[in-house]
Parts: sequence; C-alpha cells; structure tokens
Amino acid sequence: MVPSLERHMDLRPLLLVLAALGPVWGSTLDVDYGGVPLWINRYLGEPSVLSLRGRMDPSWFRAVNTQSCPTECECPVRWPTALYCDYRDLGEMPGDGLPSRTQYLFLQGNNLTGFSPDSFANATRLRWLFLDQNQLLSTRLDAGLFSGLTRLVNLFMNHNNLTEVPAGLPGNLRQLRLAYNRIEKIPPGTFQNLQNLTLLLLQGNRLKVVGESDFKGLSSLNLLDLTGNLFEKFPRHLPPSISQLYLSNNSMVGVEGYVLQGFPSLRYLRLGRNRLRDGGMDPAAFNLSSLVELDLSYNQLTQIPVVPTTLQYLYLEANQISVFNVSSLCREVSPTAYSRIKILRLDGNKLLHHQLPADWVMCLRVLHQIYV
Repeated sequence: MVPSLERHMDLRPLLLVLAALGPVWGSTLDVDYGGVPLWINRYLGEPSVLSLRGRMDPSWFRAVNTQSCPTECECPVRWPTALYCDYRDLGEMPGDGLPSRTQYLFLQGNNLTGFSPDSFANATRLRWLFLDQNQLLSTRLDAGLFSGLTRLVNLFMNHNNLTEVPAGLPGNLRQLRLAYNRIEKIPPGTFQNLQNLTLLLLQGNRLKVVGESDFKGLSSLNLLDLTGNLFEKFPRHLPPSISQLYLSNNSMVGVEGYVLQGFPSLRYLRLGRNRLRDGGMDPAAFNLSSLVELDLSYNQLTQIPVVPTTLQYLYLEANQISVFNVSSLCREVSPTAYSRIKILRLDGNKLLHHQLPADWVMCLRVLHQIYV
C-alpha cells in the first residue's frame, strides 16, 4: 500500500490497468467497490471489473458464443467463466439460472432485495460475487445462502440495506466488502470460520460498539475499515493481526494508552475527522514502533501528540495547534536519535512557519515535506 496515496490524488474515477499477461492492478476506487483497489490476476483468467453494459452489442456475444447464457446477461467469449448481469434493473435472479461454469458473477446495480435459498446452488465454482448497489435486506438472506460457495474469495455487498453482517459465510473468503449499508450489529459467530479473510470493509454503517466475540476468528485480517460509523470510543476487541485500521469520521474524543498495544503489526492508523482533544489523548497512546502512518487531521488538538520516532507520515492538518513541540517527535536529539518522519502536515492550524523552534531541523533531519 502506498501511504496516503488518496490524500494527494483524486482516485474516485474508475482506473483499470490491463496487461496481456501476468497479474495487474484492476483498481476501482469509486464508491461501488468500497474504495479499495482490486487486484486482477490474468494468469487465473480473472476478468475485467468494468461493466460491459452499453459497450458491446449483446447480439454479437450470442452469435459467437455457443455456451448457454441467461437472456438478461452477457457472456463474453474472452472470459468464458464470467457472467455480466449488472445494471439490468433486475428485481430477481436471471430466469434461466446460473451456468455451472460461472466463476465471476456481476449483479451490481440492480434492484435485488434478496435471494431464494437455492439461488447459487448451481454456481458452486463462484470465486467473485458482486452484489453492490442493490436493495438487499438482511431479512431476505437465508443463513445458508453462501455456505455452499466453498471457492468464493471475494464477496462485494456495498451500498445495500443490510442491518447485520450476513451469516454462513464460506471459509475460503479473502475479501468481504460491506461498506455503506445500515449494519448495526455483528451476530455471534459470524466470523468464526473466516481464518483466510484479509480485508473487511464496514465503513459507512451504524456500528457503535464492538463486542468481545464480534471479530473472533479473523486471525489473518490485514485491513479493517470502520470509517463513518458511530463510535464514541476507540473500539476494543479488534483482530490483533491488522496492519491497516481506518476509524476516520466517527465521534471519538480520545485514545486511551493501552488500546493499541495489542496490535504488533499495525502500520497505518487513520483517526481523522473525529473529535479528538488533548485531554482525551493518553501520552502513550501511539507508543507503537510498528506505526508508519498516523492521520489525526480535522480534530480539535491544540498540541502535537507524542508519536514514536519510527513514524514516517504524520497528518495533523486542520486542528488548533499553536505550538510546535519538538519533544513530541523526538525525546532527544543526537547523531543517532532523531525522527524518521518524511511528511508532516500542520497546515490549517494556528501555527506559522517562523514560529518553529530552531532545533526542529535536527529532529526532523530526514523530512521530505512539511506543510505549515
């Protein structure tokens, strides 16, 4: 992951890099896919994530493709295991059923509210399932709906009307994207068998607290996005394996000193656009040598919080900071003791460049950019 790439570029439009051979980065950073890139491996025959709707004549597909294809969908010859049924105004699954060869199913942008229990019974080879931008309801998802999809690795259900995380998820799942729903709770045991899950997107939901067993079972989770929920305190009981934790756009006022000590691999922590104040920040809150990037922008801080000298990217813009505390960045300054910060943002505070103390240069001797 490139630190804070989206902070410096407008990555909302759909980006797709195609190569004739080898893995490529099929990046889709618009809201449809939850704002995180999707890697495409051409060696595995993985198809384009771009919709084919309106780009090619469906009659041409049927003229050159002898395989069965639901009338509501498109089945490109180039990707014979892909089924594009996206943006068709569908209120139910394709009437002809799903071909058993289907490994990549695109159903986003329809009006689906739920499925019958056997909707995917004939598609046991599914690897990707895209259900973004529908009207899916938790009450219309059977507990065993996905359990038979033992090869499923990516499940996308962003922008729906779910109120809880779906049950019965298959154990081979690697990515689960549930951003921008109405999720208020995680039923007990939901993630118990998901030891292979590495990415979980839950931003834009209505979570307030995390129970002790809510995330139990996620032993391989790398990225957890809880941005834009209703947390007033830093959530506890998160998976200790995470290296990227996003908690921006919540209502937290502080960070206690012990909450990060259970995350030995945490590298990227984003707490921007909360209500963080000096009084709620424990001096040891960020005492974690593994941290590479820390985002505290758009809060109510008046001082630079104490951060580890190993930190490389620190974002403090749009706070109320009026004093540059060198001791917050360097406990001492010597030929071998200095901060590894490369980018420091202090713009939008009450601090002017000429107010920086004389010894800041010795502390930040590997600095690439500073914004004041």
